Amino acid sequence: MVREFVEVTVRSVLNKVEGMPFRWSINPYRGCSHGCVFCYARRTHWFLDEDGIDRWSTRIFVKVNAPEVLRRELARPSWRRELVAVGTATDPYQAIEGKYRLTRRILETLRDFRTPASIVTRCPMIRRDIDVLRALAEQAGVVVCVSVATTDPVLAREIEPTVAPPAQRLRTVEHLSSAGIRTGVLLAPILPGITDRPEALEAVVQAARDHGAQFVGHTVLHLGEVTRDAFARYLARRRPHLVAQYRSMYRGKYAPGAYRSAIGRLVEAFKERHRVRAARYLQPAPPPRQLSLL
Repeated sequence: MVREFVEVTVRSVLNKVEGMPFRWSINPYRGCSHGCVFCYARRTHWFLDEDGIDRWSTRIFVKVNAPEVLRRELARPSWRRELVAVGTATDPYQAIEGKYRLTRRILETLRDFRTPASIVTRCPMIRRDIDVLRALAEQAGVVVCVSVATTDPVLAREIEPTVAPPAQRLRTVEHLSSAGIRTGVLLAPILPGITDRPEALEAVVQAARDHGAQFVGHTVLHLGEVTRDAFARYLARRRPHLVAQYRSMYRGKYAPGAYRSAIGRLVEAFKERHRVRAARYLQPAPPPRQLSLL
């Protein structure tokens, strides 16, 4: 597959977020070479009048000045060292990171300004940056979330075409956790009729525990704009017998509340069974102390 990498400069890197356990996010790239059929972030291409279905994984925008811009933003007196989520709308460790090293330099900047971070990735390349992660953990705090939707390598290749196999990602969890980095697994997304069998969900939870994961989080597939069209194309091509089920379930963006609650109860039961109870997110770091003149 031919990919085009477009270098762009940006004026801002920190994005303010509403309705999440964190208030700030950073995405070093726009677009993602993984090409996951379920990716909710495809609509961000649409914001630029780009094709979020066919071009999401083949036309990647590289924010080449992101580390320098971030350094200026964190140097502002108003910055209070709040938690920053890295990789909320792209994988910060997709293959092109090997060349540009933007994520590594962003983490170095967060370390220098003692700003805590959470990272979401499906890519074992994060092991390259274990030295920076350790330093960031000591200076401010860091949590790494490795996404694993299934332990079945064949199914994983179907829904995550260019992502490392689940076993390799789980070894990454083990490696980071053994190095003292707070690391867990995101069982995400859970795909109705595809990855939601109880035994499949439990397999991920058990594998996470066996590889030293300190927490397990989960989300059920949601189909927003653009993603809905991309996923419908996947179903028609690979699982046409599920098309009617998805039309019934996804009349809006989210699966029915009763379904999501049932899945949540299952995952929590498996976490209890396998003794995985820790919470996912860090608490924001306290602001630096000020000397009083009084």
